Amino acid sequence: MATVPPASEPPARISPVRAVLVLAVFLVAVGTLVAVGTRPSTDGGAAAVVTTTTVAGHKTTATTTTTTEPHSSVSVLVANATSQAGLAAHYSTLLAGQGWSMKTPVDAATTVSTSAVYYASGQQEAAAAIATTLGLTPSSVLALTTAVPVTGASGNDVVVVIGADLVTQAGT
Repeated sequence: MATVPPASEPPARISPVRAVLVLAVFLVAVGTLVAVGTRPSTDGGAAAVVTTTTVAGHKTTATTTTTTEPHSSVSVLVANATSQAGLAAHYSTLLAGQGWSMKTPVDAATTVSTSAVYYASGQQEAAAAIATTLGLTPSSVLALTTAVPVTGASGNDVVVVIGADLVTQAGT
């Protein structure tokens, strides 16, 4: 006696709306992965600069600009402008760990209450990245002039003057 196979159901079909939705999600995912995979890398010591702008009555916005200049090509001098010993060495070590080309730490000619990061021509982005690393505001990034309280500051790309505001952050 022959058995009759049970009647098979027609194959399940996906609705056109669901198919379009699945395709859209797939395309967005592929687009995101391509965008992430092709954006410039900030690894390898490139400086990332974060600029924060506040407009009265509006939200604070932050934009990030990345430069391809490696940290190792930027000469950085750190000067201690406090009475706390060892701060220039501490912050030099911290910045060296991020790949900056560090000069021998020095003491400033005077003491200051507020830290500042001074930059030579063309080095504003690097100075801003260093200021961000140290937790300083964008207003602490200034052009390098003869008014910097550090002997031998000229010839460096960035000069960091450690003030009293960074004493407790150092934990020394």
